[in-house]
Amino acid sequence: MSNSTTATTLAKRLINSQTYWQSEAGRSLWESQRACLGPVAETRVGGHSLEMGMGPAMLTMSAIPHAIRWSPTRQLAHSDTTLVCPPDQLALPDRCLDVMVIHHWLEHLPDAHLTLKEAARVTADNGILVLFGFNPIGVSGLVRQLRKRQQQYPWSGEWRSSNRLRDWLAFVDFDVQRVDYCCFRGRINAKCGEYWESLGRRHNLPLGESYMILARRKQRQAPVQRLRFGLKAPASPASLGVTRSGSSAHLQSYQEHQAPTHSKRDQEID
Repeated sequence: MSNSTTATTLAKRLINSQTYWQSEAGRSLWESQRACLGPVAETRVGGHSLEMGMGPAMLTMSAIPHAIRWSPTRQLAHSDTTLVCPPDQLALPDRCLDVMVIHHWLEHLPDAHLTLKEAARVTADNGILVLFGFNPIGVSGLVRQLRKRQQQYPWSGEWRSSNRLRDWLAFVDFDVQRVDYCCFRGRINAKCGEYWESLGRRHNLPLGESYMILARRKQRQAPVQRLRFGLKAPASPASLGVTRSGSSAHLQSYQEHQAPTHSKRDQEID
């Protein structure tokens, strides 16, 4: 598939998703997700950030001065600073971002693992990679399996569990720091109820409609070069050049005293 065809396909998926994010259910989910992201993003100051989002911008609470959004086409770009490029070929240098956010795009990309690999590439060593996804084992996930409504967003995407993405992150040398579940509601309610949201967030129950994964690059320890003495015989004060008094006279006396002992021992062995 060519880049132009891919961009057109992704643009259609982004446009089709806006009906959901503008609905009461979508806005409620977005607010719950933003509440999860807030404590994480507010601690980041300075640097650069990139957000690949299906819904409205989520990093507006961040103090990072240079916040970039991604778009599949120029027609859908929010500003002149919007990054327009294939999702698996981000036009950014290695390890340049302090915050990288992927909001539900991994569920609607043909090569999601390649996009995650690119996101890991551009995230700095001390930066964070944040992933949002629909929870397949939550209430909505179970209803999705029963109703088989795969033609309408968000049911049309491929919902992956947080454990599956944990394996993907390990493949790109990232460690999962935490998984937060958000938006706890029954199917008869469009909004995330305050009581259930408070209860679910407090105990981090894996029944939320969505999850947020916070990951960081694995810190590799610097190799330790061990000192090699290269001794051909067992260490002795003479071989190490050290005596109790530290004088060369004592060292010579010690060697002369030890020499006959070694010769007599060799004779006995012969």
